[in-house]
Amino acid sequence: MKKKLSILFGALVLACSLPLSGTAASEQRFSDVPDTKHFAEAVNDFAARAIIGGYPDGTFKPSNSITRGQAAAIIAKLLKLDTKNVKNPGFKDVKTANGYYKAIAALAQANIIGGYPDGSYAPNDPITREQMASILVKAFDLPRYDYQQMDNPFIDSKNPSHEKNILILYKLGITTGTTPTTYSPKNPITRGQAAKMMKATEEVNVPMVTVKAEDFGWERIAWVNSSEMNSGVFQAIRLQGKDTPNGYTGDRVQLIPMKEGKGAISFRSNYREGTERYKKYYVHVQEVDGELKLTLEETTDYLATDARMPFSANEIQRISLTTMDGKKLSDDVELVTCEGLYGGTCIKMDEAGQYIMTVHLKNGEKERHGIEVKPKGTFYYKVETLKEQHVSTYDRGTFDIGKHTILTENYEQLATITRDPGTNHFTARLTGDKAGIVRIEFERGERSELYQETGLYISIRKLGSIMNIEIHGDGYVTDI
Repeated sequence: MKKKLSILFGALVLACSLPLSGTAASEQRFSDVPDTKHFAEAVNDFAARAIIGGYPDGTFKPSNSITRGQAAAIIAKLLKLDTKNVKNPGFKDVKTANGYYKAIAALAQANIIGGYPDGSYAPNDPITREQMASILVKAFDLPRYDYQQMDNPFIDSKNPSHEKNILILYKLGITTGTTPTTYSPKNPITRGQAAKMMKATEEVNVPMVTVKAEDFGWERIAWVNSSEMNSGVFQAIRLQGKDTPNGYTGDRVQLIPMKEGKGAISFRSNYREGTERYKKYYVHVQEVDGELKLTLEETTDYLATDARMPFSANEIQRISLTTMDGKKLSDDVELVTCEGLYGGTCIKMDEAGQYIMTVHLKNGEKERHGIEVKPKGTFYYKVETLKEQHVSTYDRGTFDIGKHTILTENYEQLATITRDPGTNHFTARLTGDKAGIVRIEFERGERSELYQETGLYISIRKLGSIMNIEIHGDGYVTDI
């Protein structure tokens, strides 16, 4: 049994502050926000926590729009960001004297906002409903569900920059739109709408584990595989970082538990000095106190991996398997249906190494194949097979190819090549025990609409002691 290491990454439940008592949260604080309004609870709660304020006349004016600067100030308070030790984000229209400068700088430093392509932030412009959606998704690091797999009920929300974030809010129940079929993305969000949406985002409960590249001591997570052993137990969402004036923000992967069960996930870093780095984990999802809890268990395990057969099960009598040096492993290996969409007949390989498989066919013939099973940074091995074949033939038919020229020097060390007199029938036979390629050029190659034939190439491959030679047509794709 391979040694395993249990590891629990920090789980994030999306709730950023403790709620006030029911009395404090529901107390009416503004004359124009009666408790019958759908946003009243959010407005009163935020006011009680000094996150938002009203006007001197005791009103809140919930129908007024909210500016981009005001939105930044509210979100900075909600997230309890450090607004004192900030770097100037360099927005050309946000001077340090601006009342919202510190909040805007804090959000920019946290990579929640980025401003416009022209270098401005437009702090005095009303923030639109779609802009608010995108800021909330980033600010609260909501799960980045694949929006292409979600139904979009909003006929007016098709902006690729914001559509996915609107649908994330919709999926999590944070918004239902302005009507069942519209979101009004370009409309300025009102103060009442903003309070309700922010409050709903703050309170959404999504048990989620976030794995960061730095958790592994890596700079980046270049690749994630969560499909090898996952029957809907969890979702894995890779979020790529970006280069900023403050440095690279770092890659991370959101893991969302979907149901109880066991799955697997593997991570790969970027190349460093020609070496790939991998991490593999079992994913355990259990219900604890009514909520799904996801934990990760590091492992070096491999799962038995398919080696595909070149024949159907009906053609095979039995299969014997030995190591490359001749040690017998089985006289009758079990046949299974290959995993995946395409099916087929396979045998399972559960240990790295080189093997010789002998396929005994029902017609009395038999073939030998080499199998190489290599470890890689996933739960399945990399499996390669090679049919033992010492002679290959190729017939070009009756096309007038003219003379042929063998271009490869010292090709005799790899194979003998003959052409039957007066024909285009070629035969190649192995003469050595080395892999390589032999190229043959025709005097006149046939040209089709998209392809120019130039000759043949002969591939000689080797897997352990198993050798294979095969002749292929050679040429290149042409312009129309």
